[in-house]
Amino acid sequence: MKAVQKGFTLIELMIVVAIIGILAAIAIPAYQNYTIRAQITEGLNLADGWKTAIAEYYANYGSWPSVANLTGTSNSVSKYVSTVTVTSGTIQITYGQQVNSKVNGSTLSIVPFTNANNDIIWVCGSAATPASATTGGVASTTTVSPQYLPSSCHS
Repeated sequence: MKAVQKGFTLIELMIVVAIIGILAAIAIPAYQNYTIRAQITEGLNLADGWKTAIAEYYANYGSWPSVANLTGTSNSVSKYVSTVTVTSGTIQITYGQQVNSKVNGSTLSIVPFTNANNDIIWVCGSAATPASATTGGVASTTTVSPQYLPSSCHS
């Protein structure tokens, strides 16, 4: 009577290991990009409060403020954002702290513009300025790589 062999052959095991290696080679960089984009988005969430303060200042005084003009506000810092500053209405987010090393020290600008109705239009990163925009803050100085920016911040 013949004995039936049970288990996996060496070739079968090598194929499984190769497949897992290929999947890991694709998944790990994609996951890193995803986490960096999430870290960048945290800075945009911090900027929302600043947008409100800047819009109120512009509505009251008709000019773009700096941080010194925005009384009652304080510097926004988070796990991934080291500073948020305002110059002539432009919000400048600097990434630091525990952010991924690929974007550590990078900056993201959110520039305000107005249209004919005096509504404020916010332009993020390298996004194109809308044709209806009439006046704006300081020009954008975004240094975050476009691959990590949210789709609303692309040109």
